[in-house]
Amino acid sequence: MPTAVRISEDLVNEARKISKIDHRSLTGQIEHWARIGKCAEENPDLTYDLIKEILIGIEELNQGEKSEYQLG
Repeated sequence: MPTAVRISEDLVNEARKISKIDHRSLTGQIEHWARIGKCAEENPDLTYDLIKEILIGIEELNQGEKSEYQLG
């Protein structure tokens, strides 16, 4: 259920710029940043790149893209 939230105009402008680069909607960009930030707060030892890879992996699983991991 969508909820209206007040955020600063500066953040909206920055999100608008980055959303065009990343081909996301403005809302999608802000949601992406919120997801990344939430994961970073919950897992302070993880890097941004690792968090991003984990989120990509979760989305791939949700879309049915699965393969067995082969060790060494």
